[in-house]
Amino acid sequence: VHIGPSPAAESYLVADKIVAACLATGAEAVHPGYGFLSERASFVEALSAAGIAFIGPPASAIAAMGDKIESKRRALAAGVSVVPGFVGEIDDTEHAVRIASDIGYPVMMKASAGGGGKGMRLAWSEADVREGFEATRREGLASFGDDRVFIEKFVEQPRHIEIQLIGDAHGNVIYLNERDCSIQRRHQKVVEEAPSPFVTPEMRKAMGEQAVALAKNVGYTSAGTVEFIAGADRSFYFLEMNTRLQVEHPVTECITGLDLVELMIRVAAGEALPFRQDDVQLNGWAIETRVYAEDPYRGFLPSIGRLSACRPPEPGRLGPALVRIDTGVVEGAEISMFYDPMIAKLITWAPTRALAIAAQADALDRYFIRGISHNIDFLSAIMAHPRFQAGENVTTGFIAEEYPDGFQGSAADGATADAIIAAAAVVQAIEAERAQLIDGQLSGSGAEYGEDWVVEMGGTQTPVSISGDGGRFDVLVDGRDVAVSTDWRVGSPLFEAEIDGVARSLTVEKTGSGLKITTRGAGHKVRVLTPRAAELARYMIPKVAPDMSRFLLCPMPGLVVSVAVTEGDKVEAGQQLATVEAMKMENILRAEKSGTIGKVLAKAGDSLTVDAVILEFAS
Repeated sequence: VHIGPSPAAESYLVADKIVAACLATGAEAVHPGYGFLSERASFVEALSAAGIAFIGPPASAIAAMGDKIESKRRALAAGVSVVPGFVGEIDDTEHAVRIASDIGYPVMMKASAGGGGKGMRLAWSEADVREGFEATRREGLASFGDDRVFIEKFVEQPRHIEIQLIGDAHGNVIYLNERDCSIQRRHQKVVEEAPSPFVTPEMRKAMGEQAVALAKNVGYTSAGTVEFIAGADRSFYFLEMNTRLQVEHPVTECITGLDLVELMIRVAAGEALPFRQDDVQLNGWAIETRVYAEDPYRGFLPSIGRLSACRPPEPGRLGPALVRIDTGVVEGAEISMFYDPMIAKLITWAPTRALAIAAQADALDRYFIRGISHNIDFLSAIMAHPRFQAGENVTTGFIAEEYPDGFQGSAADGATADAIIAAAAVVQAIEAERAQLIDGQLSGSGAEYGEDWVVEMGGTQTPVSISGDGGRFDVLVDGRDVAVSTDWRVGSPLFEAEIDGVARSLTVEKTGSGLKITTRGAGHKVRVLTPRAAELARYMIPKVAPDMSRFLLCPMPGLVVSVAVTEGDKVEAGQQLATVEAMKMENILRAEKSGTIGKVLAKAGDSLTVDAVILEFAS
């Protein structure tokens, strides 16, 4: 049912259009999903007035808990631990500065109706508050139709722990263990797991009981999540309650064996929960990664465009583990600038955390996407990171601390480098054999692909010698014997093989005269050359990229919100030049060095493509 133009404020945030769609189709009920009107009490009331059931909590609970300011008040009343902050409406920037100074820096500014990482700014100083307060208000208004902002103390070295709840209309509220969502970027969750490696049984019980007390205080029914921030000493504070299903709900389903969406539907139909608190299981470990349309190699800038190829890993059993994919897009779909950049959720379950992480890494290696930039390399790098694997010190600052200069891909260890080189050699052998047979240049029953090659990767040339056929190859990699068993066929983007006894998956893509082979958190440019071509390649002059430093380029497709300078202005390094909005987030572009503005080529309201010139420096 067409409900309006792409901007959410003209379609998905207009309750009357959703109600009209229900009436036109005869829908009895609405499941609101994760965003848009899912936490809007007025939407529940509009559905009720039209005789349509809302699969979620009552309007009164949404009003009490969906508004972060009111939820703080109710949490205090219910005896829940709350982060120090200002609970009330903030008049303007000056008022925000006074509040932040009273609380003590650092502070977090949040849109009251916000969620999903939208409308949030961390301020370390008065200057940060002055710069970010109005932007936080605008993001809240654009994404949620509400520009109210609240400010609270930012807990340093924090972990983000949330408790999943389910309640019915018969007075039963049960907590379904916790999720650890500490790995975040710009307050947007990237990796989630259940249970948390940080939470003790005693802490789980205390957090769960506080969450249940809060839910009962507001008469909560259906699925909901109480989010806490936990300090290194295992103290915890209430952050907010999400009065809806969470994006990361599958990890809870995996460890409890419960279907949260089914339970929501049954509760909405008036049924009582078929279990009690003591019946809730904690079985195994589950990891979820969010596959985003963004470029981790360019500061995680959003990416839009068509998914020319999108082939997720096969769901189901993977050794002792299980793989699940939740997605709303398919190959050929378009990723738009108007909505959240998530392509899919990739979930793995296993009996232990280590096995769940290993299964996640394997599944990410088998996820093939082309047409847009994506963060699969980054997710794979996190799975391999020693700090994440240890699980002891995974805070919300993990990404900023471990990748302070941005993400440049994971360095391949010795075994992985050998596997990439051997795979490239096998690809070359299979392609050469097929080409010779098609050309009909050889007599006899078989084709000869040649044994000796040189594989060039990362500027290093490695001599290889390959023999074998029928899917089994022996590759000498600089004198080391590497056995490869594979049924790879020419043109397949996924090279699955057993390499030296280890099952590996690598994506293979033709790039000019070479290949791009991606695995374990990085893409590697590889060329397979004859020994003579490798010798001559050393004399090739490298291509030098043009100097674009005198231009301010638009780093992502988006809408220009403002341009802060004019021609002739002198600017200093770090000074704000322009603001571009993409995927409901405002991005401030700053000067990398001091200079004078020459030409300004873009203005507020312009829709720009990636690398479009916004302005040119005169000096």
